[in-house]
Amino acid sequence: MMTSVDTDLIRVLADPLRLQIVTLLARETLCTTHLVEETGARQTNLSNHLRVLREAGVVDTEPCGRFTYYKLRPDVIAHLAGQFTALAESARSAAENKRACP
Repeated sequence: MMTSVDTDLIRVLADPLRLQIVTLLARETLCTTHLVEETGARQTNLSNHLRVLREAGVVDTEPCGRFTYYKLRPDVIAHLAGQFTALAESARSAAENKRACP
């Protein structure tokens, strides 16, 4: 059975700033102001990265007055982790399989 990993989600998380945002949101729900303080990124740059994460379904938003809070969707991360676990299991079971060269 061929095991595949969600490459679109990998691309989203491959960006260092987006990965930093996800790591921060794994610890607590934060607003844009907090994320600017924590990352040192400009607000416009951060907002663009948050949009990408939101569109990919990695984060949810929660309006609170004039602020927007962001929280990580652990189910998405768990699903990706499960795909990598399945890939590792496939590699373990195929370790002795070797295709002969022509």
